[in-house]
Amino acid sequence: MAAWVKGGATDAGTAIEAAVSLLAKARAPVIAGLSADVAAIRAAYDLAGRIGASIDTAGAVGTYAELGSLSRVGAMTSTPAEAVGRADAVLVVGAATWHTPLIKRLAESKPTRGRAAGSDRALLALGAGPEGSQAALSCPATGGLAEAVAELRAYAKGHLAGDTLQAKLVARIAAAQYGVLLYDPAELGELGVEMLQGFAMELNETTRCFTLSVAGPDQDRAVVPVAAWLTGQAPRSGFGRRVPEHDPWRFDVARQVAAGEVDAVVWLAALPVDRPNWLAAVPSVALVAEAEASLADVVIAVGRPGRDLGGVLWNEQRAALTYWPASAPTDLPSAASVLGALTERLVEAGAVSRSEPAC
Repeated sequence: MAAWVKGGATDAGTAIEAAVSLLAKARAPVIAGLSADVAAIRAAYDLAGRIGASIDTAGAVGTYAELGSLSRVGAMTSTPAEAVGRADAVLVVGAATWHTPLIKRLAESKPTRGRAAGSDRALLALGAGPEGSQAALSCPATGGLAEAVAELRAYAKGHLAGDTLQAKLVARIAAAQYGVLLYDPAELGELGVEMLQGFAMELNETTRCFTLSVAGPDQDRAVVPVAAWLTGQAPRSGFGRRVPEHDPWRFDVARQVAAGEVDAVVWLAALPVDRPNWLAAVPSVALVAEAEASLADVVIAVGRPGRDLGGVLWNEQRAALTYWPASAPTDLPSAASVLGALTERLVEAGAVSRSEPAC
């Protein structure tokens, strides 16, 4: 196991003891990132419950854009397989979505199921910029992406009219036999997602139209169901009062660090995600697949699920949790085993608020 303490290489046992010492002194710890397999996510929740930590995820901006909209207006959703198999018109909202593998699948195939089977598929773009060069029809979002979606909705309802690009986009998607509105929730934002869901619901009065959000490199789509079955809550929860409390504002780790409310962080990234800027501002332990000595005060290299070892991960293509076997097995430890070792040592040292799991 590769490990570092304060930038110096060390052995696994020393690194774990250093991490235990850091966490034992913490009064307001956070476990963040959670870009890992299901076993590691569960182990992170176990540790959080015992030391009174709060939880936040690497992709929380997009996750809460989705959850906030869902809680107010619901959702009309499809899956990647349904979009590829049935959609004859796909409206790609924003620029980020054009970089996902799903775009290539949609562009290189035709519908094979349903009423649109065998017909050509039209890729349409809203606010794509240069990324949307392959779209059959593209409309800019000069006033903002959420505002551009609102304009489309107004054209669809007849509140706006004219021979405009927006009107043409609406006509194309309304004429589809199976339309899909494809978007990145982190880019579109909570109000934009809510507006897009309303647009889809209104289109369903005369045709079939569904939304489909794309996931980022994080494992938030795995964290959400794990958090639900462990705590009955969404991911941003705290265990400081011995029971899980959900509060998306209070347990936003970036806000907590900026406000000086955090004195230790465990950064979990067994699957690579961007390192947050705030990580350098607080004493930290990093369990990462792509380990660097300077990443945190204590850095422990762990195996990457699906490459170094097997693990259950979010499968974007199937829109489900599936098991991924190791493609190139190594002897690196799993993040779950390292978290388990930390928990065990903290219990032995009497440095936890409770000796049994909190969830």
